[in-house]
Amino acid sequence: MTRTLLPSAVLAVSLAAGCAQGIADRDGADVHFDADSPVAGALNVMGFAAQDEIGQTRLDAAGEAMPDVDVSLVEGELDVQQFMSAVSTGEPPDLIYANRDQIGTFASRGAIMPLDDCLDGEGIDIGLFREPAVAQVSFGDSVYGVPEFNQVQITMANADLLAEAGLDVADVNGSDWEAVTAANRELHHTEDDGLSVIGFDSKLPEFLPLWAKANGADLLSADGRTAHLDDPAVIEALEFAVAIYEEQGGFGAVKALRDSADFFGSGNQFASGSLGAMPFEQWYVNILNDVSPDAPLAFDTFRDRRGEPLAFASGSAWAIPEGSANPQAACRFLKTMTATDTWLAAAQARADARAEEGKPFTGLLTCNVEADAQIRDRFVDETTDSVWAEAVTATYTANAHTFSLPANPADAEFEAAWQDAVNRVLNGEAAPAEALREAQTVAQEALDTAWAQWAQR
Repeated sequence: MTRTLLPSAVLAVSLAAGCAQGIADRDGADVHFDADSPVAGALNVMGFAAQDEIGQTRLDAAGEAMPDVDVSLVEGELDVQQFMSAVSTGEPPDLIYANRDQIGTFASRGAIMPLDDCLDGEGIDIGLFREPAVAQVSFGDSVYGVPEFNQVQITMANADLLAEAGLDVADVNGSDWEAVTAANRELHHTEDDGLSVIGFDSKLPEFLPLWAKANGADLLSADGRTAHLDDPAVIEALEFAVAIYEEQGGFGAVKALRDSADFFGSGNQFASGSLGAMPFEQWYVNILNDVSPDAPLAFDTFRDRRGEPLAFASGSAWAIPEGSANPQAACRFLKTMTATDTWLAAAQARADARAEEGKPFTGLLTCNVEADAQIRDRFVDETTDSVWAEAVTATYTANAHTFSLPANPADAEFEAAWQDAVNRVLNGEAAPAEALREAQTVAQEALDTAWAQWAQR
């Protein structure tokens, strides 16, 4: 496999012919997927960059599996407008790397193909992947993407601030909302010029689904057809999370202090003592270990109100556009990139790199259940008496207790509806119940319209 890097503003278009079962290529021929058949030609991949040892090791593995394929990477996050324009003109990339919450919209618009024949032909066992992630990329009766990576939230806290206030990480892990409220009151500090220490950051607007689920509610029905934004439990969750900010002078004050922090540097909120606690994605553990290894930290899972671990999972997925000129190579590529052996090689490369730097390997959440288990067993040390071992254990526990919003043909519109509602509340433009009732109407109309259009396809 040869590799070509293309600037993100340029869409590489392969003119090689393709053939596959269940779909038609540009010449109208059927296309067949077969794990025993060689693949060759150009493969243009949009939205993926091998910027670290995890990506590069897996790209190298794909090269070994497809020596006669010339891969061109359009690096940078997937440009949705550029991609949809390419599809509409009949010159799409051969493979895309997208956010999982985009897959339903792409599928409903006919921009990507169902992967059932790809999975069957290449022998890809979709049952090896985490169920919530598969649900995000399944639409109708078909799978439209192969998921990879899982981002999950864990509770992160400043241990010194907790101790000074007579608190423990259990007081801020979300299991007891009264305890979180009380801890926030004790932890936050205000000086003459404003808020100087954020007590607790409930991470709105992004984490409304997490707080709602912790309160026993889903924003969307399991079949992706019915919005539940005005559910009393969702309203209560938003009221609670917003009240956390109001106790500290309002969201504006918290956001201003949050934005002033050196988030990726040694002056981050935990190292500087300007944040008591927050739920956040596990990838930040590596950042903290790199830039502030001696910061006073404490970790736990985020928990629902019954005390059970909970995480709102997100991540990426591979999908093959309709009209792909080389769907067979695209399928072989995504198979190799998400295979257990490939992930193990990538984890080995990451573990070796961390060891050379004298730093712990904090795990790798691949979305492949088999790979996750073997990586944890072979490369992760949770026996040490350190906060980093606590973080790793919390991460893997969270990874086993995830949920996601189901795929639907109005993904973007649905997300915009609830996020706009939360932002209106944060900006003081509406009360939680009013904002969510209005969002419910907007979201349900978008869902009804999109599902009706899907039924007419």
